[in-house]
Amino acid sequence: MSARFPLGAVPTGAGRTHFLVWAPKARSVSVRLERQPPRNVPLTPSGEGYFSGEVDHCGPGDRYRYVLEGRRAFADPASRRQPLGVEGPSEVIPDKPVEVPGRWGSGRPLPEYVFYELHVGCFSASGTFAGVVPRLASLRDLGITAVELMPVSPFPGRRNWGYDGVFPYGVQETYGGPGELKALVRALHARGLAAVLDVVFNHLGPEGNVLDAFGPYFTDAHRSPWGRGINFDGPESEPVRRYFRECALRFLEEFSFDALRLDAVHAIVDRSAVPFLEELQQAVESLSRRLGRRLFLVAESDLNDPRLMRPRSQGGYGMAAQWNDDFHHALHAWLTGERDGYYQDFGEVALLAKAFQEGYVFTGEPSRFRGRRHGRPATGLPPRAFVVYDQDHDQVGNRRDGDRLVRLVEPRRARLALGLTLLNPSLPLIFMGEEYGEEHPFLFFSDYQGRALAEAVREGRRREFAAFRWDGAPTDPQAEETYLSSRLSPSASPGPARRQRRAYCRELLRIRWENGKAARDWPHARAGSVAEGDWLVVRFAPPRGGGLLVAALPRGQERVPVPLPPGHWRKRLDSEAPRWGGVGPVAPSEFGIPSPGGTLWSGGGLTFWRPIRGR
Repeated sequence: MSARFPLGAVPTGAGRTHFLVWAPKARSVSVRLERQPPRNVPLTPSGEGYFSGEVDHCGPGDRYRYVLEGRRAFADPASRRQPLGVEGPSEVIPDKPVEVPGRWGSGRPLPEYVFYELHVGCFSASGTFAGVVPRLASLRDLGITAVELMPVSPFPGRRNWGYDGVFPYGVQETYGGPGELKALVRALHARGLAAVLDVVFNHLGPEGNVLDAFGPYFTDAHRSPWGRGINFDGPESEPVRRYFRECALRFLEEFSFDALRLDAVHAIVDRSAVPFLEELQQAVESLSRRLGRRLFLVAESDLNDPRLMRPRSQGGYGMAAQWNDDFHHALHAWLTGERDGYYQDFGEVALLAKAFQEGYVFTGEPSRFRGRRHGRPATGLPPRAFVVYDQDHDQVGNRRDGDRLVRLVEPRRARLALGLTLLNPSLPLIFMGEEYGEEHPFLFFSDYQGRALAEAVREGRRREFAAFRWDGAPTDPQAEETYLSSRLSPSASPGPARRQRRAYCRELLRIRWENGKAARDWPHARAGSVAEGDWLVVRFAPPRGGGLLVAALPRGQERVPVPLPPGHWRKRLDSEAPRWGGVGPVAPSEFGIPSPGGTLWSGGGLTFWRPIRGR
């Protein structure tokens, strides 16, 4: 019985709903329908700690709780909707899948992905899924191909980043609930955009969490940075694995998402012979074959372990890609000069060249920040196995003041960063507002209802920032103003700087498309420093004619000698052209050299070159 139906409340038609819950701690479980008068319906034990039953006169719109052993009542651990918040009852909802338009077909191939990460509550004035829709056409026209939503699971209060959700199957009500989320996915596909959802399977938030009352979802055998670890490998872990596996598959099938970003998988401790992450990848591949759609898992991990993406035939998990913090750290430290916290391991331009050429920067070398060796080579993996960015929610929001890059560096360096990201052979990601140079901060915010928990969060932020030696106390995450100041201002001061930045972004993505999207092979990268400044040269091989990416970062206004490869080249883009807000080109429109030599770059900037045939 427990295998025939998914977990939770599933309408079966004719005014009936099937309920299935795993509650090995309880001797009896009933469903209490919260109507007038309330109605209690006992569920039947169905083996292995599951209780199930079909309840008549019950359907979409009915609210319910599970009553354990006739005493305490709790929301459904697999709740699809929490209409009154995380402390309220669950609600039965229809489970009709989002219809995928025929022209979407099997979806986009992964090398075509250009991610746009957004927080639903901060992206529009309404802070809802519906508020995202009016700007989708603009993102498509910019060259974005995949919109990634930060987590949308129900969380306490009215504002949160989403990583403290407590009902992974549900959708935050203040965003519009599950119905509006499905409408947003339909709108994305109608505009040719892939839908990506960030999900959190490494921990659950503390406030409103009901899982402990039902079974051993958590373990004391290991811990995550946020508390007890999820029980993926201990006694009675099989139902826990099922719980998170079904959750992931539901968003891919019922909501028709094309990819899931798995938050911080390094915090999932699992010593199983077949780890949960590998098992989940196998389940997604099976669902992909059944639906006839491309489905992807993209992991976030700070382990620099390529086994996440290696094929299972080579001992890996077979995931599509992972976020690459090494690229961000190398680029950020080079541009800003910051060396605190994890940036102490970065700063040399040669490390940025390695990120271009190999993906990871740390492939077994000693890390000062960690006090040990870190990482292993990603040999054999293609560039599209990595997602790169010069900003994301973590790297902006986990700064004391939530500074975006445009507030940290001069415009020419910000343009250089965007160019190195969007013309990278890996899959690029843009953080919301970056395309036009948003200056509003993106701060960490929360709305915990318990005073002790709210103060614990404040203290945790103070400790976290200590390694960076930033002056002053962090912004109060519980203050409503912290959230409001993090909202985008896309229509504010739509002056030339914003228009130029957006046009520059569009041109970079046009060049990326011309260059064959993500390269199939790693490029050749060279880097060096001279007294006047640093330089980086990245050469892309054919099939589509190849190209040359040159970045120079002088320490002053001096002209920098940059070694260039032999050949004849025509300039395709210059980040310092006046049309992008620059002060003038940094290099001539063409050059040709019969052997390795050099030319002088003035003022610093980024250029992209095409080979001239027949010369």
